[in-house]
Amino acid sequence: MLPTALRLLRRRAVLAVLTALLAFGVPAAPALAASARIKDIVDVEGVRDNMLIGYGLVVGLNGTGDSLNNSPFTEQSLTGMLERMGVNTRGTNLRTKNVAAVMVTATLGAYAAQGTRIDVTVSAMGDSKSLLGGTLLVTPMMGADGEVYAVAQGPIAVSGFTAQGQGASVTRGVPTSGRISSGAIVEREIQFSLAELPVLRLSLRNPDFTTAQRVATAINIQLRGNRAQATDPASVLINVPETRRGDVVGLVTEIEQLRITPDQVARVVVDEKSGVIVMGENVRISTVAIAQGNLTIRITETPQVSQPGPFSQGQTAVVPRTDIQVDEQSNNRLAVMNAGVTLQELVQSLNALGVGPRDMIAILQSIKAAGALQAEIEVI
Repeated sequence: MLPTALRLLRRRAVLAVLTALLAFGVPAAPALAASARIKDIVDVEGVRDNMLIGYGLVVGLNGTGDSLNNSPFTEQSLTGMLERMGVNTRGTNLRTKNVAAVMVTATLGAYAAQGTRIDVTVSAMGDSKSLLGGTLLVTPMMGADGEVYAVAQGPIAVSGFTAQGQGASVTRGVPTSGRISSGAIVEREIQFSLAELPVLRLSLRNPDFTTAQRVATAINIQLRGNRAQATDPASVLINVPETRRGDVVGLVTEIEQLRITPDQVARVVVDEKSGVIVMGENVRISTVAIAQGNLTIRITETPQVSQPGPFSQGQTAVVPRTDIQVDEQSNNRLAVMNAGVTLQELVQSLNALGVGPRDMIAILQSIKAAGALQAEIEVI
């Protein structure tokens, strides 16, 4: 047995370690499964991507380029490019099919530095059959303000292909679209100073009053003061403490790692084209009775041949035979749902009736029309 004094010292040491861990913000229990990091549900104002677009030419195609007669913009672009290279083709009849006009798109990441490379996507504009084996010529990439932010060039990687013969053709994937990995060089940076902002604004990706308030509360607990305020369902404003000016990146890092439980509106999303139904966990049903059944009438025509007897004067004739079947789906039953039915109980009851996704859409709309569905129905 250990002496009493030694046991007390060890007990005090364990308590000291636990106190230190709690002081540094280490959770005593694992986070709830439904919780999420603030980093995954908000965007920081000013930290955003920018779309770039450009128009260029792809050369080196194996006869799968644009038909210059059907694509006048390709011929004009080719003529202008050759003139800049010192080749005069005005008045001549160009017949090449190894050139294609393309649109080049890219996403300029936040704080992309000058000289860094970004990926670009190349898509055919004319009647080109495939961009396989082509090379994109120098293409300026412009932003929404009309300024050039990057320049793209390089060989195109195409995942699809096409093969054609005299009697048949095979096409797999989309050969008229490709990608150039690290195919553009950033020439202009977007100026935005995050470190000098006195106020940070967090934008919720799914606006909600409760979620915004929970974000503000978690931030105030972390900063030990009333620094964050939810101004609307989509925004949380944070006054940067004086001691953290110049260390906004570190402050954002601390805030991003905080965990909250996002709330959501009770909503049923319906895609009638594909028959997909998505229901949130907060969907509730009042007391309602549901019966579902379809009347199916199936008529089958089976004509039969009637042969006359031997040595008779009769003639062969076709005798109609009609089979009519009526299916009322009498095995379906009436389902009664009490007040406060959960999503799981709703799905189980509808499945017990043998209801498919498309019939379930009509049932949900009928429940909503009856005023028994406490949720929004959004049809996409």
